[in-house]
Amino acid sequence: MTLMKSLMGAAAAIALSTGAALAEPALIFDLGGKFDKSFNEAAFNGAQRWADETGGSFREIELQSEAQREQALRRFAEAGANPIITMGFAMADPLSSVAPDYPDTKFVVVDVTWIEGDNIRQIGFAEHEGSYLVGMLAAMASKSGTVGFVGGMDVPLIRHFGCGYAQGVKAVNPDAKIIANMTGTTPAAWNDPVKGSELTKAQISQGADVVYAAAGGTGVGVLQTAADEGILSIGVDSNQNHLHPGKVLTSMLKRVDVAVYDAMKAGGDVETGVFVLGLAEDGVGYALDDNNAALISPEMKAAVDAAREQIIAGDLKVTSYYENDSCPVLDF
Repeated sequence: MTLMKSLMGAAAAIALSTGAALAEPALIFDLGGKFDKSFNEAAFNGAQRWADETGGSFREIELQSEAQREQALRRFAEAGANPIITMGFAMADPLSSVAPDYPDTKFVVVDVTWIEGDNIRQIGFAEHEGSYLVGMLAAMASKSGTVGFVGGMDVPLIRHFGCGYAQGVKAVNPDAKIIANMTGTTPAAWNDPVKGSELTKAQISQGADVVYAAAGGTGVGVLQTAADEGILSIGVDSNQNHLHPGKVLTSMLKRVDVAVYDAMKAGGDVETGVFVLGLAEDGVGYALDDNNAALISPEMKAAVDAAREQIIAGDLKVTSYYENDSCPVLDF
């Protein structure tokens, strides 16, 4: 009997340790859908890369409403998922409520850097730095001297993008005109390509010949309309150059894919705390490939690459919208 108990105990220990080792990560996409060709899709690509390389699997959910945020967190935590990776600043409050109830579970949130929690990894990006670079490219490519910016939901994060973009534009052409519009004030603004198209047409009517979209799924409408109307666009988050080859000037890369991949690779041992990824960490940048190579001259590339090095070295400062809730060169 004693031997049997020992064997049973050993088997149980092995089962528990195996279960812990095989705990699946979970990924909660923000509103807008997994295949938004932007923010959420970048997260999916990072997760899929991890799965392809390791043969592992991950759980996922595409949120359909605000009410599902906390529900999804608790469901995955109760099921033993670890880590649980969440997308978007709207997860801040749900995480603040849920994470303390599951101290042994690691949570990861992208685009949040201000909440409390010893078991939370918070990842932010220096979007203004990457946007500065694509702003320079926009100004150099523009023939009219007028460029546009279409944001998604009107929140400080998107103004952060727009402010960096405007500074890059003005660095190249101090007399440039920048037209900025937000899609809306609710989460629906992330997935409204029709409104994105309407705003783009309105900006074109005001002379814009390059338009930067920082609007999630809404940006698909911006890029499509720009291509149809014969002007250039700039994508965001993922490399969107391939969506309209030769008509997307570049894309402001935000390496959400790397953030998700790294978190899944670390598993339950993922380091918690606050991490902000900028140009120095290759967390942001601009996309150059066969789809847009003909649009960016060697002189344009040299100017932008020089600015990148200056920003990394601290010799060029890009003002953050977060510093004083305003932008020195753009009124939203």
